[in-house]
Amino acid sequence: MKQVVGVGAALIDLITSVSEEWIVRQKKPKGGMNPTNWGEMGLILGNVENLSTMPGGSASNTMIGLSRLGGSARFVCKVGNDDLGDIYSLNLYHNGVHGYVRKSTTPTGRVLSAVTPDAQRTMFTYLGASSELLPTEISEASFNNAKVLYLEGYLAYNPTIILHCINIAKNNGMEVIFDCGSFGVIQDCRFIIDKLISEKAIDILIVNEDEARALTNVEEDLACMEMTKMAKIAVVKLGKKGSIIGIGDEILKIGTPEVKAVDTTGAGDYWAAGFLYGYLNDWPLDRCGELASAIASEAVQVLGPVISDKSYENLIKIRDKIANSLK
Repeated sequence: MKQVVGVGAALIDLITSVSEEWIVRQKKPKGGMNPTNWGEMGLILGNVENLSTMPGGSASNTMIGLSRLGGSARFVCKVGNDDLGDIYSLNLYHNGVHGYVRKSTTPTGRVLSAVTPDAQRTMFTYLGASSELLPTEISEASFNNAKVLYLEGYLAYNPTIILHCINIAKNNGMEVIFDCGSFGVIQDCRFIIDKLISEKAIDILIVNEDEARALTNVEEDLACMEMTKMAKIAVVKLGKKGSIIGIGDEILKIGTPEVKAVDTTGAGDYWAAGFLYGYLNDWPLDRCGELASAIASEAVQVLGPVISDKSYENLIKIRDKIANSLK
C-alpha cells in the first residue's frame, strides 16, 4: 500500500467543557487556535476544571486514523524528554504509526480544547518541544518509498520546516497535502501559505468553512472553485453539512451521517484520514469523501480526539463495503 509521511506538532490534548461566558472572558475568537506561551497556558489551566488528557495533535490524529483504517502511516515530530513525551511516543506505536520522534529538554507541547455546549472547540496551544523541530532532524530516510506528504497548518508558524519537508517530498516525486487547520493560521501565516500556493507546492488543499472564507473571501461552493486554482484538488469541510471536493471544473458535494455532536475536536483531522485512505487506494473522490464523513461523524460523538475500538470496527465495515462496491 502507498505510504504517507505526516509532519506536525506533537501535542497532548487537554479537553474541558466550558460555558459561552468563559470563552468571552478569554477575549479570543471562538472556534480558533490561539498560540500561548508556557506562563499563559498555566494561567488558563488554572481557570478550568475536570480536564481529560489524551495524546493529540492535528497531523498525528490523521496518521493514527489512517493507520487504524488499514493504511500505512509515519509521523515526524518532537516531544519533551518527559512523561508526556513518552506517552505520546507509545501512543503512536500502539496505533500502528511508525514514529520518527526527536526529544528536547523543553516540555512536551499541549493544547487546551475548551468545548462549549454547541460542541464547538476553541483551542489554546503551547507548542513546547514541537516548535523546536529542526530541518537537520528530518532526514530523507523518513520519506523513503512514501507517496504522500501530509502537512498540518500549524507548521506554517515554522516556515523553515515546511519548506524543507516540501523540498524533500518534491525531490522524491511525492504529492503534498496541506490542511490549514485553523483560520488563525491563515491570518497569522498568510505570507508562507500564499508562497506555497503561488509556487504550486500543494497538490491537495484542505480547509473548513471558516478557513475557506479567510483564504478566499467567499463562501463554500465559490470558495472551493477558487481553491481549485490553488491546488489540484480542493476540499472544504462543512461540519454537519458534509463537505465539498473540487477538481478542475468539477465540484462534488458529500453528505454526512446525522449524529449528535458532543465535541468537534479532531473531527477535521479524522476526515482527512478517511479521505487519505480512499485516495491512496485510488478510489473516486466522492467515495473518498464518503469514508471521510463516516470517520468524522464518529469523532464528533466523543469528547476529545480518540475514537473507540468499537467505532473503528464499524468504520472497517464501511471501508470494506465501499471497496467491494468498486470492484
